[in-house]
Amino acid sequence: MPVFDTAPALLLLVAALAYLLGSVPFGIVITRAMGLGDLRKIGSGNIGATNVLRTGNKPAALATLILDAGKGGIAVLIARAMVGEDAAHVAGLAAFLGHLFPIWLGFKGGKGVATYLGTLLALAWPLGLMTCATWLAVAVIFRISSLAALVAGVLAPVFAVLIGAPITALFAAGMTLLVLIRHHANIRRLIAGTEPKIGKKG
Repeated sequence: MPVFDTAPALLLLVAALAYLLGSVPFGIVITRAMGLGDLRKIGSGNIGATNVLRTGNKPAALATLILDAGKGGIAVLIARAMVGEDAAHVAGLAAFLGHLFPIWLGFKGGKGVATYLGTLLALAWPLGLMTCATWLAVAVIFRISSLAALVAGVLAPVFAVLIGAPITALFAAGMTLLVLIRHHANIRRLIAGTEPKIGKKG
């Protein structure tokens, strides 16, 4: 359990740098580099891996997934190595916020699922594995990415409590709340039965 004893100024610096890392819109960078067009004009317009998959280019979607998850995980690992566990939690949250509200895109970003999962894997790998396994199970059964994200997100704080990480559970709960808010349109479509399946082209 982290003790928040790092100087506030240093934590603010960590948060700022992690936010900038999290703000890098890898989905847009990759789709443009591969000549797939402007991702914001494809499918749902989201900048994440699920929407990249709607271009029909699976390698691009996989690269986006890895990089979006990686920026959360890398922020955590660097902050932990250079400062401490409290900074690691702050960095993970800041990178997640960077993806949701990137300065490079006028603060209009993605829904944060991959970055959330990468952050959890780096903060506490058993928690990350349980959350990823939940996402994968729901995605395989129902073939709906948003449903998998919502179920995994809601269960993540519960998993954190079960493994004895109450502080991480609080951070996870905050990120889950933002994931739910960013998925408000998906939730309405899920209720209406009109949410698209994984891999449907835009």
